[in-house]
Amino acid sequence: MNRRTLLRSLPLTPALLAQPVSLAQESFDLVIANGTVIDGSGSPGQRADVGIRGGKFAAVGDLSQAARKQTIEAKGLIVAPGFIDMHNHSDDTLLDEPRCESMIRQGVTTMVLGEGGSAGPVKPGEKPWTTLGGYFDYVEKKGVSANIASYVGQTQIWTHVKGFAIQPATAADMEAMKKEVATAMEGGAMGLATSLLMPPSSLITTAQLIELAKVAKRYGGIYSTHTRDEGAGVFRSIQEAIDIGKGAGIRVDCIHLKIADQKFWGQMPEVIAMIRKAREQGHDIQAHVYPYTAGQNNLRAIIPPWAHDGGNAKMLERLRDPAMRARMRKDIENGLPNWYNHYLAVGKDWNAMLLVTLKNPKNKPFTGKRMAELIKARGGDPIDVFFDVLLEEGGSVGTVYFHHSEKDMVFAMKQPFTSIGSDGSAMSPEGPRGQSKPHPRSYGTFARVLGRYVREQKVITLPEAIKKMTTMNAAKINIADRGQIKVGYWADVAVFDADKISDKADFVNPHQYAVGVPYVVVNGQVVLDNGKHTNAMPGKVVRGPGYRKRA
Repeated sequence: MNRRTLLRSLPLTPALLAQPVSLAQESFDLVIANGTVIDGSGSPGQRADVGIRGGKFAAVGDLSQAARKQTIEAKGLIVAPGFIDMHNHSDDTLLDEPRCESMIRQGVTTMVLGEGGSAGPVKPGEKPWTTLGGYFDYVEKKGVSANIASYVGQTQIWTHVKGFAIQPATAADMEAMKKEVATAMEGGAMGLATSLLMPPSSLITTAQLIELAKVAKRYGGIYSTHTRDEGAGVFRSIQEAIDIGKGAGIRVDCIHLKIADQKFWGQMPEVIAMIRKAREQGHDIQAHVYPYTAGQNNLRAIIPPWAHDGGNAKMLERLRDPAMRARMRKDIENGLPNWYNHYLAVGKDWNAMLLVTLKNPKNKPFTGKRMAELIKARGGDPIDVFFDVLLEEGGSVGTVYFHHSEKDMVFAMKQPFTSIGSDGSAMSPEGPRGQSKPHPRSYGTFARVLGRYVREQKVITLPEAIKKMTTMNAAKINIADRGQIKVGYWADVAVFDADKISDKADFVNPHQYAVGVPYVVVNGQVVLDNGKHTNAMPGKVVRGPGYRKRA
């Protein structure tokens, strides 16, 4: 049976049915030939060629006789839509590492930015822009290898309007914040995002969040939330997210769904049941996960909320005050109502904290080591050492916390309403972050899902995984023309070897690229060519449905 006869004999997906099998008269900029096309819809793969013209998919079928300027030979490889990273922190890193290598090399072609913090709004003089829309313009002019989209962050808006004082929002504050949300949505934001773990943004009430979310909804946006508490208060926090979705009539995406407290491991089915019940009642509540059992925050997250009043400088002042240190110690060791205490969540285990970035020469040798090792080397009381290190580091130490279980994570991943997001950043071993010890998710998330959880553990199927990385994420934020191999859509493509794709980055050596992804195409241009970055910068800003082009 020749290849053309084989193609005719296979059941075709809707994307392929729309195309004639023989397109010999067509001419293309690029043809990805002889691969197994898994189009992102969840349908099984089909042997076919993919033709790209003018940056978009132009044909899917037998293109063996068609003229083309360039060919990628994909025999034995999977041809999938480029992966859309639902939760990415490259807002700043892409400015000095626009090649986005750690993401591109695992097949990511679109990064969704903005959590509690976002690139705008900012005060005049802080950045070359003042609004989120201005940031988009700046990135487009500068150039980037991957596409970007972004939410506007509630923390960003709160501090822009109110500063860092721990004070409730007044009616006037809320009006100012709603205007900022509207400005960001008109500038192209995909919706409103929150990170409610820490002050001052944690001061906002559920009712106030509903008010802000209603503004995002008016412009066709969604509400993405890192909930208030991923430990003892996880059920209360998920319920709040559901209530905001109901109150604002808005789609909700729960950021990296997890139970991050050893005492509550095993209760993910109950969390999922809450979301499923809300969905059955007609509310669009979704979530995403990353395939690791550790998360990254900051060592200062162990400092109780009241001590952050006024911002970092005020916190450092309190760390120098013996009376304030004594009060902090008591709260750290015993907890406070409605505060997610990272120290208690990891069972008071300093060995469950890996230090990512240290700048003081006294501490720098402990980069990539556990906090317990630093404490042991210093000697003395562990909490005193913790306070001293924060002072020496200017109040900020990136830290990985090992605080949730694989069983819970896998259960969440299997749900039909969960997609994939890395919570990582685009970087490279040679770049300015090459000496840090970041969470390996920046290099491995998507490859890890496809290698460990699809091929090895068979948690989900390959078409399911690709759907969770592509069409689900595009639909979630209302992108109408990406995330699927479909004629007329923008041609973002990840070509990978399903038998070889895997993550190499780990917590000891995180700066290791994923393997098994030889080709990546962004907007019709080859960015990764047989494993080599081409230096192409074809990335576009994908603006939200509320975007209003300025005159």
